[in-house]
Amino acid sequence: MLDGLADPPTPSLAGRTAVVTGGYRGLGLAFARALAQAGADVVIGARDEGASRAAARLLAEETGRRVVGTALDVTRREDAERAVATAVEATGRLDVLVNNAGVCYHRPALEVPDEEFDSVFDINVKGVWLMSQVAARHFTTAGGGTIVNIGSISGQIVNRPQWQPAYNASKAAVHQLTKSLAAEWAPFGIRVNAVAPGYVRTEMAPVDEPRFRSRWIDDAPMRRAAEPEEIAPLVVFLASDASSFMTGSVVVADGGYTLF
Repeated sequence: MLDGLADPPTPSLAGRTAVVTGGYRGLGLAFARALAQAGADVVIGARDEGASRAAARLLAEETGRRVVGTALDVTRREDAERAVATAVEATGRLDVLVNNAGVCYHRPALEVPDEEFDSVFDINVKGVWLMSQVAARHFTTAGGGTIVNIGSISGQIVNRPQWQPAYNASKAAVHQLTKSLAAEWAPFGIRVNAVAPGYVRTEMAPVDEPRFRSRWIDDAPMRRAAEPEEIAPLVVFLASDASSFMTGSVVVADGGYTLF
């Protein structure tokens, strides 16, 4: 207790259920693990059902929480509805949605084929939209909920040396969609925030390749990439009551990269 004020809440998700899209590897797996370690039951959904189920078994053994893996194509409304239904059927509730699924291609703008551009926006933007809308419809009947979108510093800068115009535009859209939904859904007790990571050591980011390292790592004040486990606590924080007065925020975690 400080000067008559209640002690601030610690990030706990005990008794809650979270859905994590693309949660079987990389950042998504780190998010799912951290949510379970904070006390949540977790549904991992991705196109690769086998990988989702394997990751769920691993996390269930590690954390003792109920973790379910399921097939989920975030570009299909029926899949989004099934993922929400799976969470409710397995645990009796849904409290948190983490929109993590995403795709990125490195290609100069003049060489980007239509199908590649469409794929990026279908997964990175439409997928966030569909999952958020379906989850929010449940949240309005359940007294509220929390959505954490995974954006990127690419929504704020133009990365180098690689060109990735579709991805950059898609993440800027995620940031603005986060703010729009936060403003509209606050009266329903639904909070919507985003995390914008910098370069993280995952399958999608070859941070140690010399052609990338000089720009991605050496240009940043901290001169290193993040590990997925360094971004995960932000997701837990935004999903929990510890961030109860936050909505519409885009929280950057980039080792200082965007300072220059």
